Amino acid sequence: MPPIPKSHIWYFTRSYPSLFLKPPHCEILDSPFLSISEMATVPGQLIWEIVKKNNSFLVKEFGNGTASVKFSKEPNNLYNLHSYKHSGLANKKTVTIQPGKDQSVLLATTKTKKQNKPSTLLNKSLMKKEFNRMAKAVVNQVADNHYRPDLKKAALARLSVVNRSLKVSKSGAKKKNRQRL
Repeated sequence: MPPIPKSHIWYFTRSYPSLFLKPPHCEILDSPFLSISEMATVPGQLIWEIVKKNNSFLVKEFGNGTASVKFSKEPNNLYNLHSYKHSGLANKKTVTIQPGKDQSVLLATTKTKKQNKPSTLLNKSLMKKEFNRMAKAVVNQVADNHYRPDLKKAALARLSVVNRSLKVSKSGAKKKNRQRL
């Protein structure tokens, strides 16, 4: 295998991998931090091939025999499955649904442009309405807006689970156990 040319410098952060390219006439710097104009983003397929077998978010569950299931704890993964389709690291367009403050649900989608600015990477919307209105808003953001229509079912499932977890159980008079003698 030929050596990697010195004009290519790789730099990976936890969730924003990038390939830094330097023009051949420039000197190679010791630091991988270059200006934004010199940075090119890495395709999602390459990122997935790099993080597919080993990353800090991977959780392997072993069942009976040789059957094993791979889960992922990475952010922006709706089903928490370790697959390219649901990966929050490898895809440019991701969807997140999380519980917010004061019985609300946070829907966040990543912006497709300006991926090199992590502070402004997410479009966040806070939903405090009843479940039907929140479901309609999620469908509008994910599927009807042509953002990621393949994640519509996963987003609605996550919304249902998050909404159910926010409900407070009603405390009332305890029922008597009538089976006692």
